[in-house]
Amino acid sequence: MNNQNVNENGTCVPEMFGSLVFSDAVMRDRLPSDVHQAITNTMSLGTPLDPAILDVVANVMKDWAIEKGATHYTHWFQPMTGITAEKHDSFITPTSDGQVIMKFSGKDLVRGEPDASSFPSGGLRVTFEARGYTGWDPTSYAFVKDGTLYLPTVFYSYSGQVLDKKTPLLRSMEVLNVQANRVLALFGKQPCRVVPNTGAEQEYFLIDKKMYKKRKDLKFTGRTLFGAKPPKGQEMDDHYFGSLNPRVAAYMKDLDEELWKFGVLSKTKHNEVAPAQHELAPIFTTTNIATDHNQLTMEIMKKVAARHNLVCLLHEKPFANVNGSGKHNNWSLSCMSGSEKNANLLDPGDSPRDNAQFLLFLCSVIKAVDEYPDLLRIAVASAGNDRRLGGGEAPPAIISIFLGDELTDILESLSNGENASQHKAKTLELGVDSLPKIPQDTTDRNRTSPFAFTGNKFEFRMLGSPKSIASTNYILNTIVAESLRQFSDRLEKASDFTKELNLLIKDVYKKHKRVIFNGNNYSDEWVKEAAARGLPNYQTTVDCLPHFVAQKNIELFERHKILSRVEVQSRMEILLENYAKTLNIEVLTLVDMVRKNILPSVIEFSNALSRGMFYKAWTFFGSCKAEKTLLRKASKLCDELYSLIEDLQATNISAQNIADMEERAKYYKAEILPHMDKTRGIIDTLEEFTPTEYWKLPTYSDLLFTV
Repeated sequence: MNNQNVNENGTCVPEMFGSLVFSDAVMRDRLPSDVHQAITNTMSLGTPLDPAILDVVANVMKDWAIEKGATHYTHWFQPMTGITAEKHDSFITPTSDGQVIMKFSGKDLVRGEPDASSFPSGGLRVTFEARGYTGWDPTSYAFVKDGTLYLPTVFYSYSGQVLDKKTPLLRSMEVLNVQANRVLALFGKQPCRVVPNTGAEQEYFLIDKKMYKKRKDLKFTGRTLFGAKPPKGQEMDDHYFGSLNPRVAAYMKDLDEELWKFGVLSKTKHNEVAPAQHELAPIFTTTNIATDHNQLTMEIMKKVAARHNLVCLLHEKPFANVNGSGKHNNWSLSCMSGSEKNANLLDPGDSPRDNAQFLLFLCSVIKAVDEYPDLLRIAVASAGNDRRLGGGEAPPAIISIFLGDELTDILESLSNGENASQHKAKTLELGVDSLPKIPQDTTDRNRTSPFAFTGNKFEFRMLGSPKSIASTNYILNTIVAESLRQFSDRLEKASDFTKELNLLIKDVYKKHKRVIFNGNNYSDEWVKEAAARGLPNYQTTVDCLPHFVAQKNIELFERHKILSRVEVQSRMEILLENYAKTLNIEVLTLVDMVRKNILPSVIEFSNALSRGMFYKAWTFFGSCKAEKTLLRKASKLCDELYSLIEDLQATNISAQNIADMEERAKYYKAEILPHMDKTRGIIDTLEEFTPTEYWKLPTYSDLLFTV
């Protein structure tokens, strides 16, 4: 052990990292060289695995897992619930003498058979059609957790229809590789494995477990359905990047160590803007693995929080009047093999104006985002994210691209047939001789942009914190692949490649530059300008979801064999149903809390006021002006609240009776959401003047400032 790698607690991070993962290093050490090479080729080149080696892999994997304490294995998959699913089977197999042996075959490794009937299918399956299958994904590493060997898998129905989020992602990565190689071949490059890489920054809140248990809304919905604004929020900007609270620091330390054991490249941790809000950011990795890692990260974040008597909240907007939590999807393209290995195709190099290959890949993203903003908006759609987007804290629902001045100037000049001005590297002079000179980036960072170029990657900032990144990335991969397909079709026919390439870049920029905006996306002026440019503004989930089945989108997915028409339709149905179910749960929770907590508390306070007034009047002291005012206000608001809750419950029953899911979702948006917001307003007002001894529920002051 290298003592330089050991911290004060005796932890050696390099030895800890990936210790629970059946990694390439483990396979190289334990598998026959030809078997290891076959798996390496599958992961780096996409070549299919030889069925003949599966028993060997399974047996070695089983032995390794048992050494790590495993007694079971599970096919770990990502159904349309947005979270992961697992069914555990033991390795034990009976023998003729009444004993057992530990056995795991290639067949066990490759395919599992869970019950598919109770997972969302959007009409692809009916209740009595229960059979579904999980299939091993050899491009993502297996790992051991809680005494079980976890095998990342895809999930599909008896008839072969896709029931998960991972299969479209894997398909999109294959399509992107094919189309990117067509473009690279035009530049004289040898074939390589082009993969998208992703780093998913994860925002979250930490609150005290005791407080959490007293709030049914947090337990059932993930967010507070009411809560008056505390005297202090985030307006002093003192929490952002502030020193870590010891309790939070201890949590973050444990979280890092747990994630490192599973090979998750947890790199950065800090306080976020809102009180009790924090962020974790990993190092980039292949999008498929990054997706698995992010699902694992969210699960472990919650488990580690429980150990510290904390609760990790991943809802997009758990508290009103402070920032919500997002998940920034950083996306790039790189070559995984071949002569261009490790080349980032979105790296502009020292002179981006002379880097035609980079400009072409850049234009493929610009074109994709401008032509398919509806799909990108759908990828982040949820009832919770509707409350976050456009709130002066997160990007608006209008999708635009930030490029920065240098790249915009280059593309603008090329489109006009002019020479782009040379942007020379600069250093920042800070006026203190003892400080080193700091190189200045070629562009600033626009944190208001939903889709920003940040030097050698794009950062898509619209995702909500609990969202799986699979949907966002399969859509992003597919729409960029479509741009590259069209580029290749045109350039492969050209008699003069260089001339046609210049014309193509010029044409694409002119046609799609409306989507580029380097200004303040939070401003009202941008909303007006975006409308004038013809950019769509799907403000809610209900507004955008019907566009999922637009003919151009179905043709896109079918052309690249990502999803069939019925699979696209099923996903729209699932998202609409999730939206309606989410709001139904929120309504039922709100009604329950008002009847069992809010009204009894305020009535008890009102009764105390009445008794006080009686005794005060009886002793001839004072006019009881304060008591009368408070009692009158409390009684009036209680009556209004009672009527609103009765109406809300009746309206919710009406919503549940609407059979068509799209119509039900529209009804929730139009009728129930305004009703809920009005109800919240009354509750928050009541909280503001009801004494703590009567208002027994934890307030925002308690929830946000206890940890």
